Amino acid sequence: MKISFKNDYAEGAHPMILEALMYTNAVQQAGYGNDSYSAAAKELIKNKIENPEAQIFFVSGGTQANMLVIGTLLRTYQSVIAPETGHIADNETGTIEAVGHKIHLAPATNGKITPESITDFATRYTNYPHQVQPRLVYITNATEIGTIYTLAELKAIYKCCQAHNLLLFMDGARLGSALNAEDNDIQWKDLARYTDVFYIGATKNGGLLGEAIVFNKPALADGFEYYLKQQGALLAKGRLLGLQFLTLFENGLYDALALHANKQMKRIKEAFVANGYTLLSNTCTNQLFPILTHTQIAALAEQFDFYQWQKVDETHTAIRLISSWATTDAQVDTLIQAIQLLSVAK
Repeated sequence: MKISFKNDYAEGAHPMILEALMYTNAVQQAGYGNDSYSAAAKELIKNKIENPEAQIFFVSGGTQANMLVIGTLLRTYQSVIAPETGHIADNETGTIEAVGHKIHLAPATNGKITPESITDFATRYTNYPHQVQPRLVYITNATEIGTIYTLAELKAIYKCCQAHNLLLFMDGARLGSALNAEDNDIQWKDLARYTDVFYIGATKNGGLLGEAIVFNKPALADGFEYYLKQQGALLAKGRLLGLQFLTLFENGLYDALALHANKQMKRIKEAFVANGYTLLSNTCTNQLFPILTHTQIAALAEQFDFYQWQKVDETHTAIRLISSWATTDAQVDTLIQAIQLLSVAK
């Protein structure tokens, strides 16, 4: 059986989550997120981000979180500004367009949007009322190519958004890897200060499933419970999501799992660099994009699962490798051995 470095949700859930689900299985709780586990998890997250006023909602997945946040915040004539590499652009089957909102694809620098490109789109649509009105900026951290925003970049983007009456929404599907990256200088509390809404991904960081949507300004969440129910996203057994986040945030498990994934990918990155390979982007998270010949890719695919990410030229393609909270030393050792042998498969 091949070893998978294809995604960070190939495994089930961290054993502590499974144990918590088993231990509490017969305990009766209120439905629809009104259980004690969800309440406790929300308090832990509020403390983590140092925002007692935050409004938090648990949903099942990332695409659902993106659709729900953008769908509830925008009026029908309003649009989204997103980097051209953003997840909502090409990897969610037109979900945002399906709920009626245009996406302006801004140039991405190393996977990240800039204040200059935000300003360009924010000031371009002046033919009132014949054009859509940009209202929200969407970013991901970590980005789709494994890079992260610096605190200075986040502050500059937020300041730009405020200047143009735009909301800033951060997709945090891999937020754990971003905040626990070696080069990161954004703290949890900064998310409450320099975004309007963000979400914390558990699906890709040790949970069975689940994302925690955080509205930093309570007014933005007005009526969101109705929208959750209307869109079929309000789970009767909301306890299953709340308990997972309670377990992840009770004793620092969330950060620890992301740190583990990052450290495993660092070992893999060092092996590629040591053997002279070029990387599509310089990452410090759990994603890596080495550029290989097609012959090398075929050789690596005999033992491992991964994505062929982006064609570079006629003979080279960048692949995507991802480590997870459960990636073992033995799995990484096996991959490193294969990397060392790739030079003979040029």
